Amino acid sequence: MTEAAVQHATEDSVLLPNLLATCAEALSAAETFGEAARRAVAGLVAPGGKVDAGLLEREQFAAHGYAWLATYVAALKEMLAWAERLEAAGQFGELEHLMLQAAFGEYLNQLWGGIALSQVEVLRPADLGMSDDDIHAIYVPAVQALTERGNGNAVRMRIAAHLAEGHFGEAGLADETLEMIRDQFRKVAEDHIEDAHEWHRKDDLIPLEVVQQLAELGVFGLTVPEDFGGAGLGKLAMCVVTEELSRGYIGLGSLGTRSEIAAELIRLGGTSAQQEKWLPLLASGEILPTAVFTEPNTGSDLGSLRTRAERSGDTYAITGNKTWITHAARSDLMTLLARTDADEAGYRGLSMFLAEKPRGSDEAPFPAAGMTGGEIHVLGYRGMKEYELAFDGFEVKAENLLGGVEGQGFKQLMATFESARIQTAARAVGVAQSALELGLNYAQERQQFGKSILAFPRVAGKLAWMAVETMMARQLTYFAAREKDSDRRCDIEAGMAKLLGARVAWANADNALQVHGGNGYAEEYKISRVLCDARILNIFEGAAEIQAQVIARGLLSGRN
Repeated sequence: MTEAAVQHATEDSVLLPNLLATCAEALSAAETFGEAARRAVAGLVAPGGKVDAGLLEREQFAAHGYAWLATYVAALKEMLAWAERLEAAGQFGELEHLMLQAAFGEYLNQLWGGIALSQVEVLRPADLGMSDDDIHAIYVPAVQALTERGNGNAVRMRIAAHLAEGHFGEAGLADETLEMIRDQFRKVAEDHIEDAHEWHRKDDLIPLEVVQQLAELGVFGLTVPEDFGGAGLGKLAMCVVTEELSRGYIGLGSLGTRSEIAAELIRLGGTSAQQEKWLPLLASGEILPTAVFTEPNTGSDLGSLRTRAERSGDTYAITGNKTWITHAARSDLMTLLARTDADEAGYRGLSMFLAEKPRGSDEAPFPAAGMTGGEIHVLGYRGMKEYELAFDGFEVKAENLLGGVEGQGFKQLMATFESARIQTAARAVGVAQSALELGLNYAQERQQFGKSILAFPRVAGKLAWMAVETMMARQLTYFAAREKDSDRRCDIEAGMAKLLGARVAWANADNALQVHGGNGYAEEYKISRVLCDARILNIFEGAAEIQAQVIARGLLSGRN
């Protein structure tokens, strides 16, 4: 921004007094509003007290809208908790004050006026079956103050002035070790930002020397117990590392995803022998795994999975097709979900295998007998490549049946979903931050009509809100990670973090490209890559609609 614009923002009194107390009062009203929404939607889908699957499908818009509403309330709760922690630590500065104020001002207005579930779907309270009394009950004095003044133009301009000075708000980690980890991996990511754009443009695999660098830094064993060669850190540390690597390039942040899933599967569901054999190899990066779950035409409907695993002596023969398998050619180990009981329909006949395979090369990507594959060419998320796989009698040792008991595959996979979705939420936060910084840098450098375009309120306002909503997604993700680290069930919290984070990443990328104007549409500008990378976040690890379904069903069934 120009010096005059910064001075104007500084002089304009926009800070609401007694903000923490005001937000606490407003949060209480929002939670009451959320409970009224839950009762209304429960009346539509669970009239007898138990969720009816048919009614839930019929009232999907209302149910999913309620999931978004509950996610908004949860995000506000975590923003207030963040601010209170910063206040206690003496770190609640003007920027953090403004971000909290803007977050409450905007989301409270959307709770009241309408939440965009997508570009073509807006959820309003009346769509949930809420009464006028329930709707108007939210409008207490604190909510009135925040909705009227919380996220006005002057607030956004002041936030943009802080952004122009390189400040994005305190993350609130309150842990020196995590701060050191964040700084270390931020430097690693920055070292590869230019290279990453070329990997994307050339559709190249991330070089193995970069994979090895991350292995030596412990990325693949972050949450593996120390007894098995890992760092023994928690999911919050995983989020910090993932966010920073994804800020540089989503591919870097995603390299550890399959190792996280594989290690979680083996740690929670494997036999002692399987844990002792595979966890150290995963933690060191000596072997690279891939997740082989999805099939053509099944998507999230894993109960319809058709790939078969037939036992003969000490081996299983795998036959069937899989799709959207990331990093498949380079992997040494597949966590492979297949049907071991052809007579058992649905989830009960599924088993998980630790299927070994030789690592492929450019010349022979799938050299294993009984296995072929082909690349799926994609818009973004290119550094590991996506593949379709076909198995025709591919052999897996019987000792590599996860847990040693058939029929446990779906249960074993479900046990990993919380961690996987938290990790994906962290990837989304990193991509969102990347888009924000690219948009800000361009707005500062681009001159129009004799000044940088950051001086124009529509540009500055976009960037300010991007920073606020990125912080909201970050705090919701950190909360889900802390819940997981405390051994508390967090499927709803993880789903909320992923749901919001994915949308924020896409919104930031889209708006940052708009800030770039026509240049943003050119491949040479990094924002074109970030836009492509951001789009996938709303789809993989459970599409937004699936996340909303999980959240709604959980909350309507009595999960708090």
